[in-house]
Amino acid sequence: MRIWPSSGRDRLAVLSALVAPLALAAVLVPFRGGFPNTDAALALLLVVVAVAANGYRPAGYLAAVSAAVWFDFFLTRPYERFTITRRADIETTILLLVIGVAVTEIAVWGRRQHAAASRRAGYLDGIHAAAQAVASGASPSVLIDQVASQLTRVLSLESCRFQHGAAGLGQPARMAHDGSVTVAHRAWDVEAEGLPQGTDTELLVESGGVFQGRFLMTPSPGARPSLEQRLLAVALADQVGAALATSHPVGQG
Repeated sequence: MRIWPSSGRDRLAVLSALVAPLALAAVLVPFRGGFPNTDAALALLLVVVAVAANGYRPAGYLAAVSAAVWFDFFLTRPYERFTITRRADIETTILLLVIGVAVTEIAVWGRRQHAAASRRAGYLDGIHAAAQAVASGASPSVLIDQVASQLTRVLSLESCRFQHGAAGLGQPARMAHDGSVTVAHRAWDVEAEGLPQGTDTELLVESGGVFQGRFLMTPSPGARPSLEQRLLAVALADQVGAALATSHPVGQG
């Protein structure tokens, strides 16, 4: 879980989590004798929901704790003390915390789903662009440059270059067409260890069993592309293979 906010949006959420429950509780102080404090708890819960909707987990948790603390201090008897004597107030405070945490987890899940959907849309756009380049008869060199750029983005690479008619030269790691990666013919756990460091990873470009070349990919430190991302890389390489096969097949792999 990220603790320190990395974006302005998340920093604003943390600031709101600290300030908004306190501000609302203070505003309600002059009226606390005129309505049940459960109504005040509902108002504080709305603040927690608003902060949690950002989808940044620490801010949502902080808002829930802040709301519970200031509800106790300002709106439960004895006032202006961190003491709760009534069972109903204790239950209300606990509910503030529990519902705040639950809403935060739902919001985090929704933010992740939205990010995943955006990534998949980007992936489809990349495949579509490559397919369009093949269909329009664009030169293979243009398609290769386009795909190399997409591979760099999708797999978090430092660099990516294409070599015609070379496979295994220099004994690099290899990404297979099922997305798996091997190093010296041994399976490599990308999810746990990331792409192999200190060596390039080659992705062979073929079409109909005819070997055309390879992409040599240098990963950024800590790059851990998912299986979905690696399969996208394979699909992009296949587009290059199809384009090269119609221009100048190289030989059997």
